[in-house]
Amino acid sequence: MMARTKRSRRSYSAGEWGRNRVRVFPDPKTGIYQIEWRENGRRLSRSLKHRDWGRAKRQADEVAAGLAVHQPNGKKDAEPEPLTLGGLFEIYGEEVTPTKARKSQQHDRAAMRTFLDFLGPNRRPGTLSQRDWDRFIRARRAGSVGGSGQPVSNRTITQDLKFLNAVLNWAAKSRDERGRLLLDSNPLKGLRTPKVKNPTRVVLSNEEYEALLKVSRQVGWKFHVALVLAHETGHRIGAIRQLRWADIDFEDRTIRWRAEHEKTGYEHRTPLTAEAIAALEEAQRSYPGTGEDPVLPASQRPWRCTGESPVGDWWNRAETLAGLEPKAQRGWHSLRRKFASDLMDQPLKVLCELGGWRDIKTVLRCYQRADTVQLRKALDNRPRVRG
Repeated sequence: MMARTKRSRRSYSAGEWGRNRVRVFPDPKTGIYQIEWRENGRRLSRSLKHRDWGRAKRQADEVAAGLAVHQPNGKKDAEPEPLTLGGLFEIYGEEVTPTKARKSQQHDRAAMRTFLDFLGPNRRPGTLSQRDWDRFIRARRAGSVGGSGQPVSNRTITQDLKFLNAVLNWAAKSRDERGRLLLDSNPLKGLRTPKVKNPTRVVLSNEEYEALLKVSRQVGWKFHVALVLAHETGHRIGAIRQLRWADIDFEDRTIRWRAEHEKTGYEHRTPLTAEAIAALEEAQRSYPGTGEDPVLPASQRPWRCTGESPVGDWWNRAETLAGLEPKAQRGWHSLRRKFASDLMDQPLKVLCELGGWRDIKTVLRCYQRADTVQLRKALDNRPRVRG
Protein backbone atom coordinates (compact mmCIF):
# COMPACT_ATOMS: atom_id res chain seq x y z
CA MET A 1 0.00 0.00 0.00
CA MET A 2 1.37 3.40 -0.95
CA ALA A 3 0.54 6.88 0.28
CA ARG A 4 1.26 10.24 -1.21
CA THR A 5 1.15 13.84 -0.05
CA LYS A 6 0.45 16.49 -2.66
CA ARG A 7 2.52 19.65 -2.81
CA SER A 8 0.00 21.78 -4.64
CA ARG A 9 -2.52 21.72 -1.80
CA ARG A 10 -2.88 20.03 1.60
CA SER A 11 -4.43 16.70 0.71
CA TYR A 12 -3.29 13.21 1.62
CA SER A 13 -4.33 9.95 -0.05
CA ALA A 14 -3.76 6.39 1.15
CA GLY A 15 -4.73 3.01 -0.29
CA GLU A 16 -5.46 1.90 -3.86
CA TRP A 17 -8.00 3.20 -6.34
CA GLY A 18 -11.07 0.97 -6.57
CA ARG A 19 -10.05 -0.98 -3.47
CA ASN A 20 -9.35 0.93 -0.25
CA ARG A 21 -8.64 4.52 -1.34
CA VAL A 22 -8.98 7.12 1.44
CA ARG A 23 -8.34 10.85 1.31
CA VAL A 24 -8.07 13.51 4.01
CA PHE A 25 -8.25 17.22 3.32
CA PRO A 26 -9.19 20.43 5.17
CA ASP A 27 -12.61 22.00 4.84
CA PRO A 28 -11.92 25.21 2.85
CA LYS A 29 -14.12 27.27 5.19
CA THR A 30 -13.31 25.90 8.65
CA GLY A 31 -9.94 24.21 8.19
CA ILE A 32 -11.25 21.13 10.01
CA TYR A 33 -10.01 17.93 8.36
CA GLN A 34 -12.43 15.70 6.46
CA ILE A 35 -11.97 12.06 5.47
CA GLU A 36 -13.40 10.70 2.23
CA TRP A 37 -13.78 7.11 0.95
CA ARG A 38 -15.96 5.00 -1.35
CA GLU A 39 -18.42 2.33 -0.32
CA ASN A 40 -20.47 0.31 -2.84
CA GLY A 41 -19.67 2.87 -5.53
CA ARG A 42 -20.81 5.83 -3.40
CA ARG A 43 -18.47 8.57 -2.22
CA LEU A 44 -18.79 9.08 1.54
CA SER A 45 -17.15 11.57 3.86
CA ARG A 46 -17.19 12.71 7.46
CA SER A 47 -15.48 15.26 9.64
CA LEU A 48 -12.47 14.27 11.75
CA LYS A 49 -13.31 17.20 14.06
CA HIS A 50 -9.75 18.46 14.46
CA ARG A 51 -7.04 20.47 12.67
CA ASP A 52 -4.03 18.25 13.41
CA TRP A 53 -2.40 17.40 10.04
CA GLY A 54 -0.21 14.59 11.35
CA ARG A 55 -3.11 12.98 13.17
CA ALA A 56 -5.30 13.23 10.05
CA LYS A 57 -2.69 11.39 7.94
CA ARG A 58 -2.36 8.63 10.53
CA GLN A 59 -6.14 8.21 10.55
CA ALA A 60 -6.17 7.94 6.76
CA ASP A 61 -3.57 5.17 6.87
CA GLU A 62 -5.51 3.33 9.57
CA VAL A 63 -8.82 3.54 7.71
CA ALA A 64 -7.20 2.44 4.42
CA ALA A 65 -5.58 -0.54 6.18
CA GLY A 66 -8.93 -1.49 7.72
CA LEU A 67 -10.69 -1.35 4.35
CA ALA A 68 -7.98 -3.52 2.78
CA VAL A 69 -8.39 -6.22 5.44
CA HIS A 70 -12.18 -6.27 5.42
CA GLN A 71 -12.78 -6.89 1.74
CA PRO A 72 -16.17 -8.28 0.60
CA ASN A 73 -16.34 -12.11 0.84
CA GLY A 74 -13.16 -12.11 2.86
CA LYS A 75 -10.95 -11.56 -0.23
CA LYS A 76 -8.01 -9.47 0.87
CA ASP A 77 -6.62 -9.02 -2.61
CA ALA A 78 -9.91 -8.60 -4.46
CA GLU A 79 -9.67 -7.18 -7.95
CA PRO A 80 -10.28 -3.41 -8.05
CA GLU A 81 -13.44 -2.10 -9.63
CA PRO A 82 -13.12 -1.30 -13.36
CA LEU A 83 -12.09 2.30 -13.99
CA THR A 84 -15.00 4.50 -15.03
CA LEU A 85 -14.97 7.94 -16.59
CA GLY A 86 -16.23 9.37 -13.31
CA GLY A 87 -13.42 7.65 -11.44
CA LEU A 88 -10.78 8.80 -13.92
CA PHE A 89 -11.96 12.40 -13.71
CA GLU A 90 -11.90 12.14 -9.92
CA ILE A 91 -8.25 11.00 -9.97
CA TYR A 92 -7.24 13.63 -12.54
CA GLY A 93 -9.15 16.33 -10.67
CA GLU A 94 -7.36 15.45 -7.45
CA GLU A 95 -3.83 14.96 -8.78
CA VAL A 96 -3.44 17.12 -11.91
CA THR A 97 -6.03 19.90 -11.99
CA PRO A 98 -4.80 21.55 -8.76
CA THR A 99 -1.35 22.05 -10.33
CA LYS A 100 -2.81 24.29 -13.06
CA ALA A 101 -3.57 28.00 -13.07
CA ARG A 102 -6.92 29.05 -11.60
CA LYS A 103 -8.58 29.67 -14.96
CA SER A 104 -7.43 26.29 -16.26
CA GLN A 105 -8.77 24.63 -13.13
CA GLN A 106 -12.16 26.20 -13.76
CA HIS A 107 -12.17 24.93 -17.35
CA ASP A 108 -11.14 21.44 -16.22
CA ARG A 109 -14.05 21.20 -13.80
CA ALA A 110 -16.56 22.60 -16.29
CA ALA A 111 -15.36 20.17 -18.99
CA MET A 112 -15.60 17.25 -16.57
CA ARG A 113 -19.22 18.10 -15.78
CA THR A 114 -20.02 18.41 -19.49
CA PHE A 115 -18.50 15.05 -20.42
CA LEU A 116 -20.04 13.27 -17.44
CA ASP A 117 -23.48 14.65 -18.35
CA PHE A 118 -23.04 13.53 -21.94
CA LEU A 119 -21.25 10.18 -21.59
CA GLY A 120 -22.31 9.20 -18.07
CA PRO A 121 -20.06 8.67 -15.02
CA ASN A 122 -20.09 4.87 -15.37
CA ARG A 123 -18.82 4.81 -18.94
CA ARG A 124 -15.56 2.89 -19.38
CA PRO A 125 -12.92 5.25 -20.86
CA GLY A 126 -11.46 2.47 -22.97
CA THR A 127 -14.75 2.05 -24.88
CA LEU A 128 -14.82 5.62 -26.21
CA SER A 129 -14.70 5.86 -30.00
CA GLN A 130 -15.08 8.06 -33.07
CA ARG A 131 -18.85 7.82 -32.72
CA ASP A 132 -18.75 9.39 -29.24
CA TRP A 133 -16.38 12.06 -30.52
CA ASP A 134 -18.68 12.99 -33.42
CA ARG A 135 -21.84 12.85 -31.28
CA PHE A 136 -20.28 15.22 -28.75
CA ILE A 137 -19.36 17.72 -31.46
CA ARG A 138 -22.92 17.69 -32.84
CA ALA A 139 -24.45 18.01 -29.37
CA ARG A 140 -22.22 20.94 -28.37
CA ARG A 141 -22.96 22.74 -31.62
CA ALA A 142 -26.67 22.27 -31.03
CA GLY A 143 -26.46 23.41 -27.41
CA SER A 144 -27.97 20.18 -26.07
CA VAL A 145 -25.04 19.53 -23.73
CA GLY A 146 -23.11 21.88 -21.48
CA GLY A 147 -23.92 24.16 -18.58
CA SER A 148 -25.22 27.12 -20.59
CA GLY A 149 -27.57 25.11 -22.80
CA GLN A 150 -26.51 27.32 -25.71
CA PRO A 151 -24.74 26.40 -28.96
CA VAL A 152 -21.00 27.00 -28.75
CA SER A 153 -18.26 27.73 -31.28
CA ASN A 154 -15.80 25.27 -32.77
CA ARG A 155 -13.13 26.87 -30.62
CA THR A 156 -14.95 25.97 -27.40
CA ILE A 157 -15.61 22.43 -28.65
CA THR A 158 -11.93 22.04 -29.51
CA GLN A 159 -10.92 23.16 -26.02
CA ASP A 160 -13.24 20.58 -24.47
CA LEU A 161 -11.97 17.76 -26.67
CA LYS A 162 -8.34 18.71 -26.06
CA PHE A 163 -9.02 18.44 -22.34
CA LEU A 164 -10.53 14.96 -22.76
CA ASN A 165 -7.55 13.89 -24.83
CA ALA A 166 -5.17 15.24 -22.19
CA VAL A 167 -6.91 13.20 -19.48
CA LEU A 168 -6.82 10.01 -21.57
CA ASN A 169 -3.15 10.54 -22.51
CA TRP A 170 -2.30 11.07 -18.84
CA ALA A 171 -4.19 7.92 -17.85
CA ALA A 172 -2.32 5.91 -20.49
CA LYS A 173 1.00 6.91 -18.84
CA SER A 174 -0.03 6.71 -15.16
CA ARG A 175 -0.02 3.61 -13.00
CA ASP A 176 -1.92 2.66 -9.88
CA GLU A 177 -0.31 1.44 -6.65
CA ARG A 178 0.00 -2.07 -8.10
CA GLY A 179 1.93 -0.80 -11.10
CA ARG A 180 -0.89 -1.23 -13.60
CA LEU A 181 -1.68 1.44 -16.16
CA LEU A 182 -4.92 3.25 -15.48
CA LEU A 183 -5.70 2.96 -19.20
CA ASP A 184 -3.98 0.75 -21.77
CA SER A 185 -4.10 3.46 -24.44
CA ASN A 186 -5.97 6.59 -25.48
CA PRO A 187 -8.86 5.34 -27.67
CA LEU A 188 -9.39 8.84 -29.10
CA LYS A 189 -5.79 9.53 -30.07
CA GLY A 190 -5.42 11.11 -33.50
CA LEU A 191 -9.05 12.16 -33.98
CA ARG A 192 -9.48 15.60 -35.50
CA THR A 193 -11.01 18.51 -33.66
CA PRO A 194 -13.31 20.92 -35.53
CA LYS A 195 -11.45 23.74 -37.21
CA VAL A 196 -12.20 27.40 -36.61
CA LYS A 197 -12.62 29.10 -39.98
CA ASN A 198 -11.21 32.64 -40.23
CA PRO A 199 -10.71 33.17 -36.47
CA THR A 200 -10.79 36.79 -35.28
CA ARG A 201 -7.37 37.74 -33.91
CA VAL A 202 -7.22 41.48 -33.47
CA VAL A 203 -3.81 43.19 -33.33
CA LEU A 204 -3.82 46.49 -31.47
CA SER A 205 -2.54 49.28 -33.72
CA ASN A 206 0.02 51.91 -32.72
CA GLU A 207 -2.67 54.58 -32.91
CA GLU A 208 -4.97 52.62 -30.59
CA TYR A 209 -2.17 52.01 -28.10
CA GLU A 210 -1.24 55.70 -28.05
CA ALA A 211 -4.89 56.63 -27.48
CA LEU A 212 -5.15 54.21 -24.55
CA LEU A 213 -1.83 55.40 -23.15
CA LYS A 214 -2.98 59.03 -23.11
CA VAL A 215 -6.00 58.25 -20.92
CA SER A 216 -4.38 55.47 -18.88
CA ARG A 217 -3.73 57.56 -15.76
CA GLN A 218 -7.34 58.75 -15.78
CA VAL A 219 -8.31 55.12 -15.25
CA GLY A 220 -5.67 54.75 -12.53
CA TRP A 221 -1.98 54.19 -11.97
CA LYS A 222 -2.42 50.41 -11.93
CA PHE A 223 -3.96 50.39 -15.40
CA HIS A 224 -1.16 52.61 -16.70
CA VAL A 225 1.50 50.26 -15.30
CA ALA A 226 -0.28 47.14 -16.58
CA LEU A 227 -0.77 48.67 -20.03
CA VAL A 228 2.90 49.63 -20.40
CA LEU A 229 4.13 46.26 -19.14
CA ALA A 230 1.79 44.40 -21.51
CA HIS A 231 3.07 46.47 -24.43
CA GLU A 232 6.75 46.31 -23.51
CA THR A 233 6.97 42.64 -22.45
CA GLY A 234 4.32 41.01 -24.66
CA HIS A 235 3.13 38.83 -21.78
CA ARG A 236 -0.39 37.85 -20.82
CA ILE A 237 -2.28 40.13 -18.47
CA GLY A 238 -2.83 37.12 -16.19
CA ALA A 239 0.94 36.90 -15.59
CA ILE A 240 1.37 40.68 -15.34
CA ARG A 241 -1.29 41.20 -12.69
CA GLN A 242 0.30 38.49 -10.52
CA LEU A 243 3.80 39.98 -10.52
CA ARG A 244 5.44 40.57 -7.15
CA TRP A 245 8.34 42.85 -6.32
CA ALA A 246 10.59 39.84 -5.77
CA ASP A 247 10.20 39.21 -9.52
CA ILE A 248 11.62 42.62 -10.47
CA ASP A 249 15.39 43.14 -10.59
CA PHE A 250 15.99 46.86 -11.10
CA GLU A 251 19.77 46.45 -10.94
CA ASP A 252 19.88 43.80 -13.66
CA ARG A 253 16.87 45.35 -15.43
CA THR A 254 15.08 42.01 -15.77
CA ILE A 255 11.75 40.52 -14.79
CA ARG A 256 10.98 36.96 -13.69
CA TRP A 257 7.85 35.25 -14.98
CA ARG A 258 6.84 32.48 -12.59
CA ALA A 259 5.82 29.12 -14.00
CA GLU A 260 2.60 28.96 -11.97
CA HIS A 261 1.35 32.14 -13.61
CA GLU A 262 2.33 31.22 -17.16
CA LYS A 263 -0.13 29.30 -19.35
CA THR A 264 2.75 27.18 -20.63
CA GLY A 265 4.19 26.57 -17.15
CA TYR A 266 7.49 28.02 -18.41
CA GLU A 267 9.49 30.07 -15.88
CA HIS A 268 11.85 32.52 -17.53
CA ARG A 269 13.43 35.97 -17.28
CA THR A 270 13.26 38.76 -19.82
CA PRO A 271 14.99 42.16 -20.04
CA LEU A 272 13.07 45.34 -19.23
CA THR A 273 12.89 48.34 -21.53
CA ALA A 274 13.29 51.92 -20.30
CA GLU A 275 9.52 52.40 -20.61
CA ALA A 276 8.83 49.31 -18.49
CA ILE A 277 11.33 50.44 -15.83
CA ALA A 278 9.67 53.87 -15.68
CA ALA A 279 6.24 52.26 -15.23
CA LEU A 280 7.51 50.03 -12.43
CA GLU A 281 9.13 52.98 -10.68
CA GLU A 282 5.79 54.77 -10.87
CA ALA A 283 4.16 51.73 -9.28
CA GLN A 284 6.71 51.88 -6.43
CA ARG A 285 5.91 55.53 -5.81
CA SER A 286 2.16 54.93 -5.96
CA TYR A 287 2.11 51.93 -3.60
CA PRO A 288 5.56 51.03 -2.17
CA GLY A 289 6.23 47.34 -1.68
CA THR A 290 9.02 44.79 -1.34
CA GLY A 291 9.55 41.04 -1.53
CA GLU A 292 6.31 39.15 -2.05
CA ASP A 293 4.16 42.29 -2.04
CA PRO A 294 2.18 42.51 -5.31
CA VAL A 295 3.16 45.05 -7.95
CA LEU A 296 -0.54 45.60 -8.71
CA PRO A 297 -2.32 45.14 -5.37
CA ALA A 298 -6.04 44.51 -5.07
CA SER A 299 -8.02 47.52 -3.87
CA GLN A 300 -9.76 45.88 -0.91
CA ARG A 301 -7.03 43.38 0.01
CA PRO A 302 -3.69 44.98 -0.95
CA TRP A 303 -1.71 41.92 0.14
CA ARG A 304 -3.29 40.11 -2.81
CA CYS A 305 -2.76 40.65 -6.52
CA THR A 306 -5.43 42.38 -8.59
CA GLY A 307 -8.07 39.96 -9.89
CA GLU A 308 -9.35 39.30 -13.41
CA SER A 309 -12.50 41.43 -13.19
CA PRO A 310 -10.78 44.76 -12.37
CA VAL A 311 -8.30 44.53 -15.25
CA GLY A 312 -11.18 43.88 -17.67
CA ASP A 313 -13.06 46.88 -16.28
CA TRP A 314 -9.96 49.06 -16.64
CA TRP A 315 -9.68 48.16 -20.32
CA ASN A 316 -13.34 48.87 -21.07
CA ARG A 317 -13.20 52.21 -19.30
CA ALA A 318 -10.00 53.20 -21.13
CA GLU A 319 -11.55 52.38 -24.51
CA THR A 320 -14.49 54.65 -23.67
CA LEU A 321 -12.25 57.51 -22.49
CA ALA A 322 -10.06 57.14 -25.58
CA GLY A 323 -13.10 57.29 -27.86
CA LEU A 324 -12.31 53.95 -29.51
CA GLU A 325 -15.17 52.28 -31.33
CA PRO A 326 -16.05 48.89 -29.84
CA LYS A 327 -14.30 46.04 -31.61
CA ALA A 328 -14.72 42.33 -30.88
CA GLN A 329 -11.58 40.57 -29.57
CA ARG A 330 -9.74 43.86 -28.97
CA GLY A 331 -8.60 43.42 -25.41
CA TRP A 332 -5.46 42.78 -23.43
CA HIS A 333 -4.45 39.89 -25.69
CA SER A 334 -4.36 42.19 -28.71
CA LEU A 335 -1.25 43.73 -27.11
CA ARG A 336 0.44 40.33 -27.10
CA ARG A 337 -0.32 39.99 -30.81
CA LYS A 338 1.04 43.50 -31.37
CA PHE A 339 4.26 42.54 -29.58
CA ALA A 340 4.72 39.48 -31.81
CA SER A 341 3.95 41.47 -34.98
CA ASP A 342 6.18 44.42 -34.03
CA LEU A 343 9.14 42.04 -33.61
CA MET A 344 8.47 40.09 -36.78
CA ASP A 345 11.94 40.95 -38.11
CA GLN A 346 13.60 39.23 -35.15
CA PRO A 347 14.55 35.54 -35.16
CA LEU A 348 11.63 33.43 -33.94
CA LYS A 349 13.79 31.92 -31.18
CA VAL A 350 14.47 35.40 -29.78
CA LEU A 351 10.81 36.39 -30.01
CA CYS A 352 9.67 33.22 -28.23
CA GLU A 353 12.12 33.84 -25.38
CA LEU A 354 10.99 37.44 -24.99
CA GLY A 355 7.27 36.65 -25.02
CA GLY A 356 7.38 33.35 -23.17
CA TRP A 357 6.13 31.20 -26.07
CA ARG A 358 7.16 27.54 -26.08
CA ASP A 359 5.86 26.69 -29.56
CA ILE A 360 7.07 28.56 -32.64
CA LYS A 361 4.09 27.28 -34.64
CA THR A 362 1.71 28.99 -32.20
CA VAL A 363 3.41 32.33 -32.81
CA LEU A 364 3.17 31.97 -36.57
CA ARG A 365 -0.41 30.70 -36.55
CA CYS A 366 -2.03 32.83 -33.87
CA TYR A 367 0.03 35.93 -33.09
CA GLN A 368 2.02 37.40 -35.94
CA ARG A 369 0.23 39.36 -38.63
CA ALA A 370 1.97 41.43 -41.28
CA ASP A 371 0.52 44.89 -41.93
CA THR A 372 0.53 46.82 -45.21
CA VAL A 373 3.70 48.71 -44.35
CA GLN A 374 5.62 45.48 -43.71
CA LEU A 375 4.31 43.91 -46.92
CA ARG A 376 5.34 46.93 -49.01
CA LYS A 377 8.74 47.06 -47.32
CA ALA A 378 9.31 43.40 -48.18
CA LEU A 379 8.47 44.02 -51.82
CA ASP A 380 10.65 47.14 -51.97
CA ASN A 381 13.63 45.19 -50.59
CA ARG A 382 13.20 42.38 -53.06
CA PRO A 383 16.16 42.08 -55.49
CA ARG A 384 15.30 43.48 -58.93
CA VAL A 385 16.18 42.07 -62.33
CA ARG A 386 16.98 44.86 -64.73
CA GLY A 387 15.85 44.34 -68.33
